[in-house]
Amino acid sequence: MKMIDSTGHRVSGANAKSLQMYEQAARELLCMVDDPVASVEAAIAASPEMTMGHVLNAWLNLLGTEPSGIAPAHASLDVAERLDADERERAHIDAARALANGRWQEAGFRLEDLSVRFPRDTLALQVGHQIDFFRGDSRMLRDRIARALPAWDASVPGWHAVLGMHAFGLEETADYQGAEAQGRRAVEAEPRDSWAWHAVAHVHEMRNATRAGIEWLAPTRNTWAQGSFLATHNSWHLALFYLEQDRHDEVLRLYDEAIGGTGSELMLDLIDASAMLWRLHLRGVAVGDRFDAIANRWAAAHVAGQYAFNDLHAMIAFVGAGRAQQEHALIEAMRAACASDVDNAMFTRDVGLPASHAIQAFGRGDFARATQLLRSIRSGAHRFGGSHAQRDLIDLTLLEAARRAGDRRLAAALAAERSALKPRSPLVQRMTATSRIAATLAAAA
Repeated sequence: MKMIDSTGHRVSGANAKSLQMYEQAARELLCMVDDPVASVEAAIAASPEMTMGHVLNAWLNLLGTEPSGIAPAHASLDVAERLDADERERAHIDAARALANGRWQEAGFRLEDLSVRFPRDTLALQVGHQIDFFRGDSRMLRDRIARALPAWDASVPGWHAVLGMHAFGLEETADYQGAEAQGRRAVEAEPRDSWAWHAVAHVHEMRNATRAGIEWLAPTRNTWAQGSFLATHNSWHLALFYLEQDRHDEVLRLYDEAIGGTGSELMLDLIDASAMLWRLHLRGVAVGDRFDAIANRWAAAHVAGQYAFNDLHAMIAFVGAGRAQQEHALIEAMRAACASDVDNAMFTRDVGLPASHAIQAFGRGDFARATQLLRSIRSGAHRFGGSHAQRDLIDLTLLEAARRAGDRRLAAALAAERSALKPRSPLVQRMTATSRIAATLAAAA
């Protein structure tokens, strides 16, 4: 009997039970909640011949940028390639294989073509959207989803996720009003849609609307954090709002409770922990031995040279913890990555390696060198992935490096630049006042 999924696509090799568990896994992934890995394993157990079960298992192993996920992804794809597959399923196999081989752009293009042909394939849309995020491709974060919208409406299962993804793409391309509207529609349709909560949090961050951001996330935490594998990241966003209000004790409390104190060794969680500690460090806030704990986790779980965005955040932890030997080993791995023939060579060469050298220089007190390096990359920093909010760490580090280097005029210019974006930020107001005084003194000297 030919099995069809809830959006009208053939699912080769499935039976009723395996399709039920596969669709549960797909729903969990769309919301980024619960345990889609367990659900897809149940689908495969119910029907080992179910091609898309193995494909989804491969995607789940790849989407977290976990070094340990690459071999299982290849193994799942090896199985899928031997099974019956139609045009859509074969396209998924080829795209996932490209990503497993480090061909991020090729995977994104293959999924782009797949979504043009099958615009209601939510897995293709979601995986493509995540690849756009990991590549820092703001325009495709928006346009990949916009192309599919005419094929969708509220009657189709997964509509909320399409709205949530479109919201994030709109936010990353600075349509904040449209992004907030789409994100709120998504959350109203499915309160557990973690990505939609996340998209609206980004809107408030980019608008420097800290009070609205706290009102969005703080009272609703039991909803968006429940069983969510974006709980750490959305907690990070909440902490950012507290940080902008100079509520450092609240930031540290939330860090210990939900960001760095969870014990997680997942790459995406370690990125958030490193980034938050570094932002506190730039402000001169004492963080105790927290860098040590995060550096230990990076050392245990990270394989250097596979994804530059992860490497930079590992470097932040190692510098914060004073781990010179691990810093050196990481730099060597990144240098080797630059000579490879996969996409991460460009990520590393253009942004990751110079940014990591800059963090090292900052840690050594060579603020002039850090300033020079960060100025050379910041306009193209999107090329190694992440969101505008995540990459803001580069601008914050540059501003503080210029200030500590004694480059008063540059520090004043950077503070004025930031003030234009975040005029209500107490930190920016202090920076602007201090830099204005310093620049005046420099001009009089």
